[in-house]
Amino acid sequence: MNNRLGIFALLILAVVGVWLVSDYTGDTSKDEAATPKGTVELVYVEWSSEIASTNVVKVVLEKLGYKVKIIPVSAAAMWQAVASDDKDGLVAAWLPATHAHYLKKVKEQVEDLGPNLQGTKIGLVVPTYVTINSIEELNANADKFQDKIIGIDPGAGLMSKTERVIEEYNLDKFKLLEGSGATMTAVLADALKNQQWVVVTGWTPHWKFARWQLKYLEDPKGIYGKEEYIGTIVRKGLKEDMPEVYRVLDNFLWTADDMEQLMIRNQQKGATPYENAKRWVKENPDKVALWLPKATPNAN
Repeated sequence: MNNRLGIFALLILAVVGVWLVSDYTGDTSKDEAATPKGTVELVYVEWSSEIASTNVVKVVLEKLGYKVKIIPVSAAAMWQAVASDDKDGLVAAWLPATHAHYLKKVKEQVEDLGPNLQGTKIGLVVPTYVTINSIEELNANADKFQDKIIGIDPGAGLMSKTERVIEEYNLDKFKLLEGSGATMTAVLADALKNQQWVVVTGWTPHWKFARWQLKYLEDPKGIYGKEEYIGTIVRKGLKEDMPEVYRVLDNFLWTADDMEQLMIRNQQKGATPYENAKRWVKENPDKVALWLPKATPNAN
């Protein structure tokens, strides 16, 4: 009798345990029932700019009733994931130059929805106290920079452009160091603190320009290109499968000031990009309303 009671008690505990797990994880049928419109999967590169924009889009789509997964990947994997229909889209395409080689490979397999932010720029960045102003002057001052250009993740279009810059400008004294956006800004911060010369791969918009006195080195050969934009790319068939999601992604458009405001918040101690995105959406109902399908109420 005692054995039967013991077995019965264990069964009760097991059932309760399953219930608790299903109630607190995001991978259950209960969760799916709560999001009848389905799941949207967006990919992005973990640059501060793309962390900001992707989280904003996530918040807006969630307000419309979708479950949204955002997946950080390398730049090459980001483009391939959308081209292969594995993921639904991205709002992190730097065009027409930086990601041109990625777009060229998959152009027939994706749909380009155009810019979501105008006025971006890439290049080599130094503190304003550095007395040179052009990439052409780097070789003569290589020792002051410890023969290093501080880069970001190796798959980034900015890195491939910088490799070409090293070749075209004969910067044979320099080594391009791979890393990430976070390591690049950490090295930059340390150099600024000690008033040392440093050159990093940089892009605008980025919170570092709001925090520190920096400048781009002139690029007489135009290898980094002129003004760029950040664009939205979606998989083929998204318009038919999820017309509401497609419309939001197609309408998504904000400014460099909007993005920088959010990026600065994300750099604060204890900041959560998702929570900051929710705050930004709440504070900017008029802008968000322009992204929504006309039949949908204001996101606020």
